[in-house]
Amino acid sequence: MIARRDLFRTSAGVLAAGALVPALDACSKSSPKASSPGSSGSGGGKAIKLGFSQVGSESGWRTANTTSVKDAAAKAGITLNFSDAQQKQENQIAAIRNFIAQKVDVISFSPVVTSGWDAVLNEAKSAKIPVILTDRQVDGDPSLYVCLVGSDFEAEGERAAHLMEKVLTGMTGPINMAQLEGTSGSAPATQRAAGFKKVMAASDPSWKIVISQDGNFTRDGGKQVMAAFLQSHPEINALFAHNDDMAIGAIQSIVAAGKKPGTDIKIVSIDGVHDGFVAMSQGQINAIAECNPLLGPQLMDTVKAVLAGQTVEKWIKTKESDFTADQAAAALPQRQY
Repeated sequence: MIARRDLFRTSAGVLAAGALVPALDACSKSSPKASSPGSSGSGGGKAIKLGFSQVGSESGWRTANTTSVKDAAAKAGITLNFSDAQQKQENQIAAIRNFIAQKVDVISFSPVVTSGWDAVLNEAKSAKIPVILTDRQVDGDPSLYVCLVGSDFEAEGERAAHLMEKVLTGMTGPINMAQLEGTSGSAPATQRAAGFKKVMAASDPSWKIVISQDGNFTRDGGKQVMAAFLQSHPEINALFAHNDDMAIGAIQSIVAAGKKPGTDIKIVSIDGVHDGFVAMSQGQINAIAECNPLLGPQLMDTVKAVLAGQTVEKWIKTKESDFTADQAAAALPQRQY
């Protein structure tokens, strides 16, 4: 969607845009250097070919993520074959098979959902093409991919719940909370909900999620679902949104219902995109747990390390922070997405 990580901050070799990922060297079992830009992992002098399948363009976060991947590939001298799945798993599977047919050096993708990947990943394995996941996890056989470069979504849910604790401090009476879930079956939706629930179970017993529904990570989805929430549950006084875009959509419906977002209904979301910070600086979102989309530099360094024969960590986590409304105005000018 508070700075994206404090209590649950992960520390596995993260990369600010344009910097090298220190964790890759630290966890290598051997010392071969990653190939230089414009060369393949085999040292043959030809450009590395990377096939990348993106989920879609459903949010500001995803747009920033796509830009980061494209910019980092160009800077690294890696030839990028980019495919937009438009949030459909069948499109991603077709794209991966196309990458295999093109004999790319590495395949990377951010999976739409967690299940149903073993068959096509086995095809990539048979073709001896390494696969690197970005942003989202998959279920199934972990030997079918080299590693994941991305966030800890369950920790993000936990951090969001702790932010909600701060936001709700001083409120009296029952907390009637709504939850706007991400795309059903996706790793961030499932794991953010689980992390939030875990902290909520140990928190104030007055917390109660009165309604929860999939808003598909889109602004329009958040707007439509929140409008329905307010009709069926006018008592809602808190909202946990799985991303900023759904929270921003929900704000439109809250205003249309004659209520004041951030005051009548406290809002915590996840991501930290520019529009989310604008809403937070205006007091409409109370807090945001950051999810860093700038994974491009990490991905390109991981691609080079893998092709150079280095052993990398199975999960290369990103650094993130948590932000509250009182920090938003000062932080906004420095936001890169």
